[in-house]
Amino acid sequence: MSVFDVEIDGLRGGPADLGQYRGKAVLIVNVASKCGLTPQYSGLERLQERYAERGFTVLGVPCNQFMGQEPGTADEIAEFCSATYGVTFPMTEKVEVNGDGRHPLYRDLVGTPDAEGHTGDIRWNFEKFLVAPDGSVAARFAPQAEPEAAEVVTAIEENLPS
Repeated sequence: MSVFDVEIDGLRGGPADLGQYRGKAVLIVNVASKCGLTPQYSGLERLQERYAERGFTVLGVPCNQFMGQEPGTADEIAEFCSATYGVTFPMTEKVEVNGDGRHPLYRDLVGTPDAEGHTGDIRWNFEKFLVAPDGSVAARFAPQAEPEAAEVVTAIEENLPS
């Protein structure tokens, strides 16, 4: 079983069908609209535009667990992302990424270490996980890592389907 087999709904309801991303590289990011890191949406959207045709997508996962920084409804989140950052990449329903209510998607992801060796709980909004086309977790990046940082771009390029 891989992340592509996990059931999660889309932001506006109905299944997100992660299986459609099998064979693609996916950057999964827990996002929030009222965070100091929220401007990372711009870089995430540029990655989406740059690599979408090469078998890549960003997948935004709204989460309100960090100081209530994603309080909006699904419609409010979608409107904010579209109007403020021009987001075109897919978004899931709002979920919990830590604790007893941790969504199954994050149960598998959090075991992957980042470059500093951190595993376990998500530390803040905009923590990033790169999933390889085979469904394995290829990399984890700290929340402060800019989406277009060299290490993120290199990892994406190394995991694009051939």
